[in-house]
Amino acid sequence: MSQKVALILINYKDYAQKYLAECLVSLRQQDYVGHSRLFIVDNESSPESFDYLKEMAPEAEIVVNKNNDGFAKGNNDALKLALALDYDYAILFNMDTVVAKNCVSEMVKVAAIDSRVGAVQARLMLHPEKELINSLGNTTHFLGFGYCLGYREAMTDARMAVKDIMYPSGAAVLFNLSVLREVGLFDEVFWMYNEDQDLGWRLWLSGYSCLLAPLAVVYHKYEFSKSIAKYYWMDRNRILAMWKNYSLITLVLIFPAFVIMELGLLLFALKGGWLKEKLKVWGYFLRLDTWIYIIKARAGVQIKRKIKDSELLKMFSGRIWYQEIGDWKLRLVNPFFAAYFWLVKIIIKWLRA
Repeated sequence: MSQKVALILINYKDYAQKYLAECLVSLRQQDYVGHSRLFIVDNESSPESFDYLKEMAPEAEIVVNKNNDGFAKGNNDALKLALALDYDYAILFNMDTVVAKNCVSEMVKVAAIDSRVGAVQARLMLHPEKELINSLGNTTHFLGFGYCLGYREAMTDARMAVKDIMYPSGAAVLFNLSVLREVGLFDEVFWMYNEDQDLGWRLWLSGYSCLLAPLAVVYHKYEFSKSIAKYYWMDRNRILAMWKNYSLITLVLIFPAFVIMELGLLLFALKGGWLKEKLKVWGYFLRLDTWIYIIKARAGVQIKRKIKDSELLKMFSGRIWYQEIGDWKLRLVNPFFAAYFWLVKIIIKWLRA
């Protein structure tokens, strides 16, 4: 019996004019034989953008958001619609992608391996440098920084196996909707960045897995943005993910390293011109309403916990690796943080936490 698959794209302002045409051609050429339908969320919709989407993709269900409510809520609106219509899977694609013909069918194939598979990421390759990797899944540094695996490396036969990944990239990911009914959708407080990290983390904690489907290929027109606003959201949200998802014991053990990192980031922000944003992050965590949210969100995550941190931390990293930044100071502190994380894992395993 074939599975019903919802294909979801997010548009924001003139994004569709730049990218939709090529993405749409690739989606229409999919060889998936089951039922599938396209859903396009029009964030900060205008009459002009809505008309353009209807003209370009008359087959799509257009979800209209008058405000720019962020990546998390935009996808959630489409996911809720797919859940209400009893779809089995939902696949999120960035609009700046070109999807290989067999991508959807390969993602569904991997998702069907086991009922405990919660998410499947396609193999993201760069565009137009199609021989170079964008992401083979993502990992998390133990202080919350998330980054792509294999970025700008060449694909090899040794990497062609289906494998566990800490969390999938929201640029090309399939979600098992029956699993999301239990675990929940994207946390809309994140607004943008790290919401995929948080959801992947919660899937693992709830006893589900995130996998890479290496035969499902998506070419991503990826451009790293160094906007100041991006640093605020990435820094704030990686801390939120930590406070929500770690066990209390793990939080206590990593806290000294967290303080050292915060002081280092203060200097890094001063040099990089985003000190105001870093101070804004600290200000966010000094607010009472922030901690009310964290306490409630944390309780919701921990009550569903099926596995211990001692198991999950095997997929985390002690090394900081932001490929586009490449600051020498990051490489200098890596041995310290790697050793610290190694010790934390030993203690957590000894405590069976």
